[in-house]
Amino acid sequence: MPLIMISGYPSSGKTYRSNQLVEFFNAKIKAATESRISRLTVVHINDQTLGLSRDAYREARSEKDARAAEYSAVKRALGRDTIVIADGLNYIKGFRYQLYCEAKAVKTPSCVVHVGTPHDKCKEINARSLENESQDGGYPTDILDNLIFRFEEPNGMTRWDSPLFTVPFDDAAPPHDEIWDALIGVRGETKKVKPHQATMMVGHQTWGIEFVTADRLQKPAAESDYLYELDKTTQSILNAITGWQKEHVGELGGQITIGDQVIELPVGPVSLPQLQRVRRQFISLNRQHSLPKSRISNSFVEYLNSNFE
Repeated sequence: MPLIMISGYPSSGKTYRSNQLVEFFNAKIKAATESRISRLTVVHINDQTLGLSRDAYREARSEKDARAAEYSAVKRALGRDTIVIADGLNYIKGFRYQLYCEAKAVKTPSCVVHVGTPHDKCKEINARSLENESQDGGYPTDILDNLIFRFEEPNGMTRWDSPLFTVPFDDAAPPHDEIWDALIGVRGETKKVKPHQATMMVGHQTWGIEFVTADRLQKPAAESDYLYELDKTTQSILNAITGWQKEHVGELGGQITIGDQVIELPVGPVSLPQLQRVRRQFISLNRQHSLPKSRISNSFVEYLNSNFE
């Protein structure tokens, strides 16, 4: 069943909006007469349910662990009879892409609900939360400023951020019915999602499987060199990374500009086998013309960054 990724600045009211969605979905399920709807359950995942502290976002390593905890919880919860609301920070587009791929792999739709609270209002709400000991507490000011600075707003033009529903701060509630119709269906008919043909999930591993289909046999001439471009572009980016590492031995982290994108290297060195494994996974996901050729480079950089986090 569907995955709903909640996006927004820290202290923007994401959990409040998530609770509104939980309440709506539970009421909808309770009132349903069809068994395929009435058997559904709603799972709400956030830092509180995972036992994560706000201080987890102070250091890169602990922040990475926090994202891994959310990712694992979402992956476990995704299933035929579960609506999963991922109410973490979800502020990195590469991380939303990973969650999107997990939903795609189990043939379930996904969407992003963006809580559009302005950052000045978020700081005001956060300050009140810090002062009120009876509340869950806000973010330390330095962490809040850093997370707002690094926030990557969702873009409804990308497949992993669509459909995108934006909830302005002044709105009384999210567009419940629109979200339900987009993910479940107007008549309660489960939306069917076709996974990437080259992706098959076996346990916790993704394996590339190539299928010979009619569209492959009758490939348009304009796209006949797609696989060549996919292979050449991804390999050239790997060459740029390995070349940079040879010239900057001993340096921690680093940035490599590829076109209008930036590769954020991790603190530790990345071996060639690691890079080749990520490249093979990316090619397996996209070899069935998932991308326009002009998007291959940017998408691979985004995929690398999501794996380096």
